[in-house]
Amino acid sequence: MMSYIACRIAVVITVAMLANSTAGAVTSNPDSPELALEQAAVVVDGATLFLVRSPLGFPASERAAGIAKRIEAAARDRSIDPAFVRTGTVAGMTAIFAGPARIMAVSDADAQAAETTVEAFARAAGDRVRSAIIDYRVARTPERVRHAMLLASTATLLFLVAAAISVWLTIRLRRGVEHILHPRVQTLGFQSFAIVRAEQIRAVLSGILKFLGLLVLLALTFAWMVYVLDLFPWTIGVGNALLQHVVTPLTTIGRDFLAAIPNLIFLTILYFIFRSALRIVRLFFDAVEQGKVKLQHFEPEWAMPTYKIVRLAMIAFALVIAYPYVPGSSSAAFKGVSLFLGVVFSLGSSGAISNIIAGYMMTYRRAFRVGDRVKIGEVTGDITAMRLQVSHLRTTKHEEVVIPNSQIINSSVINYTTLARKDGLLLHTSIQIGYNTPWRQVEAMLLEAASHTKGLVAPPEPFVLQTKLGDCSIIYELNVGCDDPQRMHELYSVLHRNILDVFNDYGVSIVTPAYEEDPETPKVVPREKWFSPPAMADHEDQATSPQPGQPVPSNRGAA
Repeated sequence: MMSYIACRIAVVITVAMLANSTAGAVTSNPDSPELALEQAAVVVDGATLFLVRSPLGFPASERAAGIAKRIEAAARDRSIDPAFVRTGTVAGMTAIFAGPARIMAVSDADAQAAETTVEAFARAAGDRVRSAIIDYRVARTPERVRHAMLLASTATLLFLVAAAISVWLTIRLRRGVEHILHPRVQTLGFQSFAIVRAEQIRAVLSGILKFLGLLVLLALTFAWMVYVLDLFPWTIGVGNALLQHVVTPLTTIGRDFLAAIPNLIFLTILYFIFRSALRIVRLFFDAVEQGKVKLQHFEPEWAMPTYKIVRLAMIAFALVIAYPYVPGSSSAAFKGVSLFLGVVFSLGSSGAISNIIAGYMMTYRRAFRVGDRVKIGEVTGDITAMRLQVSHLRTTKHEEVVIPNSQIINSSVINYTTLARKDGLLLHTSIQIGYNTPWRQVEAMLLEAASHTKGLVAPPEPFVLQTKLGDCSIIYELNVGCDDPQRMHELYSVLHRNILDVFNDYGVSIVTPAYEEDPETPKVVPREKWFSPPAMADHEDQATSPQPGQPVPSNRGAA
């Protein structure tokens, strides 16, 4: 039975390939009206006799079905002798007759499709009609029907035995696999996290075995049905249709796969070429990043971002080359899906793309590096990671802040580290002291507080600026040097503590005065208190001390 089914499948595949080749020949020259006609097969009891064409505007399938019906009618008419199937001429056209009944008229298009003459096509078609009539009658004789029933019964019995054996083997195989493999199956996971549990793996293995057993049972059922249906002339058409519904898709898949093999070979070669090229490019940029290869006006930290851009360009170029060779790329469905995915990507990735572009802009502009102390907006912290879409900061409170790169590129960035490596960073703090405290004393106390603060660097030497003469007080700004921006907050705290201690030592209150009315006496510093400790007057200060009513000279500057 299985060998019979194999033969039937071979016949169906041959007929399908013949029909496809014929269809290709029909459409090879669309400028010729004759070659533009469609073809259809004349089928009697599942056997294809010949192919016919039809005039334009009339379906060939209807003409072929009509011819088949007339052949079957002639076969059922016992008064018609198959020996009297002949060719003749009617209205100037060659026709095939079975007794007095006309079976078909042969056209020039029929002969052209068979690449022969009208007379030769008519003789060959007549012979096949004669054989079809004989076979039709023989297949319906009582002896043939009884023989078919015997074969069908035997095939049914064999099918039941084979199905029972298949089910038994499937059960035994499943039990054997469960006995051997199930104890060895373990949960797949990472540390304590289970990705796939052992029970799930066992269930999948059991499901696969059940599916294979069901597939074998379906194959046996299909073979039995086709074989039994082909035994009887009344059901042979159903058997052929069932066989075609299964074989035709498989044939199409196989044919398309064979046709796609050259393209798949090309895509495989292209993949390995571009993969090797990417590896070479990666090795080059790794050498640049490590300093083994130096490029003029190219910073080592640019190596990996540049490599990612080059890799993206190479992948895009490879996809452009590979696209025409991808199986199904020319189909409307493939183009529709590609267009849909493109629209979805363009609508949903606008923010991501802007962040990526901003990330590259920051990299090449060298706004900051990993480890720099920066202030972005209201956030101050150290850069811990620079990614394509976001940058990570760790604040002084050990908080991680993730900022989109597009937001960074559109805001001001203060980098405390860039110039601190070479010139040092100036820390500055301000206090407000009333006009009744000598400014020389205030500056001297601020400088003394700076000298007590450990961790400052020089140059520059600490200096004081009077930034504003306010309504009620003077604003003093103390500036000191620092070469470690990561300690700036700690140094600020120590500096403020020292300022408080120094001012307390000298009895100067850090209180900003506020007036509700003019004081009775002017808030001025007497001349004898201009150099109150810790301020010290040098010889030049004493020589140039102003007399009452004269302007006060000053050469101390920022002291």
